[in-house]
Amino acid sequence: MDRVVVTGMGIISPIGNTVVEFWNNLIAGKCGVGPITKFDTTDYKVRVAAEVKDFDPLNYMDKTEAMRYDPYIKFALAAAEQAVSDSGILPLSDPERTAVYFGSAIGGMDTFMREHEKLLKNGPRRVSPFFIPMMIANMASGLIAIRYNCRGFAMPSVTACATGASAIGEAWEKIRSGSADVVIAGGSEAAITRCAVAGFINMKALSLSEDPDAASIPFDSRRDGFVMGEGAGALVLERYEHAMERNAKIYAEICGYGATCDAYHLATPRPDGQESARAMKLALRQAGWTKEDRVYINAHGTSTPLGDIAETLAVKEAFGEEAAKVEISSTKSMTGHMLGAAGAAEAIASILALRNSLIPPTIHLQNPDPACDLDYVPLEPRKSDITLALSNSFGFGGHNVSLAMRNFR
Repeated sequence: MDRVVVTGMGIISPIGNTVVEFWNNLIAGKCGVGPITKFDTTDYKVRVAAEVKDFDPLNYMDKTEAMRYDPYIKFALAAAEQAVSDSGILPLSDPERTAVYFGSAIGGMDTFMREHEKLLKNGPRRVSPFFIPMMIANMASGLIAIRYNCRGFAMPSVTACATGASAIGEAWEKIRSGSADVVIAGGSEAAITRCAVAGFINMKALSLSEDPDAASIPFDSRRDGFVMGEGAGALVLERYEHAMERNAKIYAEICGYGATCDAYHLATPRPDGQESARAMKLALRQAGWTKEDRVYINAHGTSTPLGDIAETLAVKEAFGEEAAKVEISSTKSMTGHMLGAAGAAEAIASILALRNSLIPPTIHLQNPDPACDLDYVPLEPRKSDITLALSNSFGFGGHNVSLAMRNFR
C-alpha cells in the first residue's frame, strides 16, 4: 500500500478565511459565534450561529460564476483554490490520475429556498435554469474537477456531519490502493438559512443560548445543543513517492482511517459509544499506535448533551487505561458545527497541532460535566509534543469516522 501525505490545505471558516488566520485564531481562542445576520430571527428560538465573515468570492471566481453558484459551492472553490495553490501541483503531471473527493452534508439549501420562493411568487418560468446544478451536493466536486482538469474520479461524500472526514478517508484509500496519485478532498457547507435553522430547532438539536460565549460549550455541564457553522476545508492528498519526485512541501502523513455505523438511530448516537470507539480503534491500528505515543484528539465535541458523553465513553473504550493520558479538545467551541465541512476543517486543525506541538483549547469549558471526565484542554492552548493526532467526526444516520495523522517522517 502506498503512503499518503498532505501537501496543500485551504479553509474558509467562521474564524478565518486562510489557513494562517484560522490557526492563529484557534490558538488565540477566538469565538466565531455571533448573532445571525443572514435572516430576521424575530420568530426564532435560536438567534446565534457561526457565520463566515468578510468572504469575497470574487477573489476566487468571476462575477458570472459568483452569481450562478450556491454559497456552499463558492466556499468549496475558494478552499480548493487555496489548497491547490499551496500544494504546487499545477500543472498536473497526469490529469487522469488526479481526482476529487469533496462533499456537502446538505448541499445548496440557500439556492433551494430562493428558487422555491420565486416559484411560489412568480410561477415556474421564473425558476433559474441553474437551479439544479447550483443545488445538488455533487457540484462542488464536479466544479473543482473542471477547474483543475482532474480527470480521475470526482465524487461527493455525503455522510452528514462526518462528510468532510469521510471524503479525506476515502481519498486516502484510493491513493493507497493505487487508483490515484493526487486527490483534492474536503467538505463544504452553507446551511444557515431560515428553513434549515428552523428544522434543527424543532428537532431540539441547537443551543437556545443567545450568549455567544455560552452557546457552543462542548463537555460543559451547561451545554444544550450545537451551534450551526458554515465554511469549507480542502486538503491535497498525494502519494508519497509522487510528492517526493516533485520535492513537495509535506504537512503530515495520513496514516489511519476508521469508518463504522452505529446502526442505532437516525439522529441520536449509540449511548455506549461502541461503534465510534471501533472507528478510533481501526484508525489507531493502521497508524501503529503504541502506549509510547502522545495522542491528541480533535473531538467531534458538538456540545450536545448526549453526544459529548457518548464520545467520552468511546475514547475510554478505544484507549482503555491510556484514555486519561489522551489530550482532547473541541475546536467547535470556536467554529461552531460546520456540518459537512467540519471534518475537513478539524483535520486541518489536527495537522497544525501536530506541526506546531500546540493544542487548540476547548474555550468556554468552565463547568465540566462530571460525565465528561477526560482531559479536554480547557480555556487555554497547551504546548505538547504530540506524536499522533486523531480527528473524530460523527454524523446523523450513525456515521462514525476517525482519521489518524502523524508528522511526516
